[in-house]
Amino acid sequence: MKETRSAARKRRHQRVRRQMSGTSRIPRLSVFRSLKHIYAQIIDDTVGQTLVSASTLDADVRDQVVGLSKTEQAQVVGKKLAEKALSSGVTQVVFDRGGYLYHGRVKALADASRDAGLKF
Repeated sequence: MKETRSAARKRRHQRVRRQMSGTSRIPRLSVFRSLKHIYAQIIDDTVGQTLVSASTLDADVRDQVVGLSKTEQAQVVGKKLAEKALSSGVTQVVFDRGGYLYHGRVKALADASRDAGLKF
């Protein structure tokens, strides 16, 4: 029986997460992509706490992404996430692509957050 696309992504994500974990010193930047929106959060896995998050649904980001393509929206979210992270004292992260290919929106978010000052 053929595996669905979402089930295949979840399987890839679990495989990556077995080897990757965020600590309090170097937290994990996790990406989730839906058909309309993109979400990113920086997580400390030792205590199970989200330190910083940003998405296209945030009030301050929502106004900036009107009329932009999905890739451009991901760039705005990545930049906003990096700004929030740097202001909260997080400078280095481990990138968790969430089972998605490192291409398109996921790559745009990662590159924008790198350009804004996050290291990974």
